[in-house]
Amino acid sequence: MSIDELVSRLDTQLAHADARLTREYPGDRGVRQPLHTVYIPADAYAAHTVPEWGDRALAVLDEHGADAAGFADAAGLPEHLVEQVYQRVRDKLSREPVEDVRIDFEDGYGNRADDDEDAEAVRAAGALADAIEGGSAAPFHGIRFKSFEAPTRRRGLRTLDLFVGELAKRGALGDGFVLTLPKVTAVEQVEAMVAVCEWLEATHGLAPGRLGFEIQVETPQSILGPDGTALVARMIHAGAGRVTSLHYGTYDYSASCGIAAAYQSMEHPAADHAKGVMQVAAAGTGVHLSDGSTNILPVGDAAAVRRGWALHARLVRRSLERGYYQGWDLHPAQLPTRFAATFGFYRDGFESAAARLRAYTGGGHSEYLDEPATAVALAGFVLRGVECGAVDEAELADRIGIDRARLARLARRRTV
Repeated sequence: MSIDELVSRLDTQLAHADARLTREYPGDRGVRQPLHTVYIPADAYAAHTVPEWGDRALAVLDEHGADAAGFADAAGLPEHLVEQVYQRVRDKLSREPVEDVRIDFEDGYGNRADDDEDAEAVRAAGALADAIEGGSAAPFHGIRFKSFEAPTRRRGLRTLDLFVGELAKRGALGDGFVLTLPKVTAVEQVEAMVAVCEWLEATHGLAPGRLGFEIQVETPQSILGPDGTALVARMIHAGAGRVTSLHYGTYDYSASCGIAAAYQSMEHPAADHAKGVMQVAAAGTGVHLSDGSTNILPVGDAAAVRRGWALHARLVRRSLERGYYQGWDLHPAQLPTRFAATFGFYRDGFESAAARLRAYTGGGHSEYLDEPATAVALAGFVLRGVECGAVDEAELADRIGIDRARLARLARRRTV
């Protein structure tokens, strides 16, 4: 048998495996990932909510962090990054204070009379449409409805239908629209969500495949099934290409594991285990990952604010270092440290990443001999920094010798 005949035989033998790999592990989706999600109870959401959060965050920063060095100390920033990061934080809070908003009809809203929730669903969707039309909406936005568990299934679907229907009627279903499926306990619930998306598209005249959704991993059943398998991996693939991200739910998950309230945290070993399983399950699928939140808020007197900032900044940095590039924020006072820690992370690593990329692309020298996979990671790191505002596009040409389009190609992004 010649080598050509052997290759032909192997092509036939491995055809199904090749197709499955392409289908189930397509790689990066080529879209920007928000660096945080803000959950706002539905009855508290209005068209002006996002700029109002920015104003409130700036007010806290003016009161407790008007001195750049003092704020940087609370946020754990090294001295050489203080000025550039501090000004970027202020600019971000003025320009784009929230990257992703989830209008919450679940835990943040609670159980209300059906007529009240019906009316709120239509009102909140209208407020979101107003924000989109007026330019005050977050670039990513959507709804968290009640779960597919039997007691809340009908109510959740009713709210979802009313909300999507109102946005469709207003022509306000853009690329930034996101659905959140909470408290997932079974693969079958993900399969059901696929059917719901198909029904919503047909009912409201949307293009097939238009709707995607994120899965909230906030129950142990999402991580480990009764047969000992990692159900979260099966959930991703049961989503028929519609699953966009996995969001870790700090407090529901911790409570379900029997962890005492005082020790429930994003950095508890149980949390790290769950997020490690999520990370491996999502690798290569194009599904994004989001860490959870801390409910210890930077509010109160100056000392309490600084303690809250220090904790939040440390946890944000910890998540970033572990490959979780998104998290939840619960209060406007957390926005300054969300951006400070994130910008500090990318600014801190930019010079080294830029030098290594310049050497990899043939424009310089480096002490590293980087392989293609590492170059992809380096390019992805820098591109995330550009997308969130930590790195300026002009710096790409100056430090690396490439433009954003080539950077995206190096990061294996299909689009910029």
